[in-house]
Amino acid sequence: MAGQPGHFGTEPTDGARVSEPVVRVAGLRKGYKNVVALDGVDFYVRRGEIYGLLGPNGAGKTTAIHILLGVLSPTSGEVSVLGLSPARDRVRLAPRVNFCSAYVQMPFNLSARQNLDIYARLYDVKNPAEKIRSLLEQFRLSNHAKSKTGSLSSGEQTRLNLCKALLNDPELLFLDEPTASLDPDIADLVRRQLIELRRDKGLTIVYTSHNMAEVEALCDRVLFIHRGRAMAEGTPLEIQQRFRQESLEKVFIHLARTGDVMDAGAAS
Repeated sequence: MAGQPGHFGTEPTDGARVSEPVVRVAGLRKGYKNVVALDGVDFYVRRGEIYGLLGPNGAGKTTAIHILLGVLSPTSGEVSVLGLSPARDRVRLAPRVNFCSAYVQMPFNLSARQNLDIYARLYDVKNPAEKIRSLLEQFRLSNHAKSKTGSLSSGEQTRLNLCKALLNDPELLFLDEPTASLDPDIADLVRRQLIELRRDKGLTIVYTSHNMAEVEALCDRVLFIHRGRAMAEGTPLEIQQRFRQESLEKVFIHLARTGDVMDAGAAS
């Protein structure tokens, strides 16, 4: 059906619950003077889940992530992250979460290792030298450890941001277009690393991307947001079946054009 935004995010009953949600959002609204960035959005994220926030540019995805991080305060609604309020408990929450975006840059005049050293001190990382060495190796940056960050390619800078985001072994990781500037082989490496971190450490990931094939491969569930409204939520397969589309990319195009709303709870 078209028209009003859907109400998503109803948590599973005890019998169906896989694990307790680490993110709970209810009636989230963020408004500015003449713009409503988020309009009554509901969702939850289970521990160990890779959850996709999808939508066109300006849909409200980044605003939602900034609210979950405590960078922005909501106009109204309820937000809980790891049992804490991001707006009130940001200092307590900070050591347990992290964020990586392909569009955020580190100081160009410092080397890759120097940048990571600074963040390791901020995060109070134990045995920082070994942690940094391991992450640089993991993301194929060992040969660039002494290189100025400004001399790195955009893909190398994105990988350096991923190293930064994993320094504190977060329980919850927010990723904003993490593979946007990566060559296909390195993007595949990053995807495999994320899957391994989820499997081995129970890492929970909230993920935004315009690469729908990547989302289908990675995400357990997704929420489509358009013009600040929740449009459709469910597993990638549920959403494709409900809209009778063969891919999430075609669902994405359909939702952007028509504004249809699908209650994921009705998907079968």
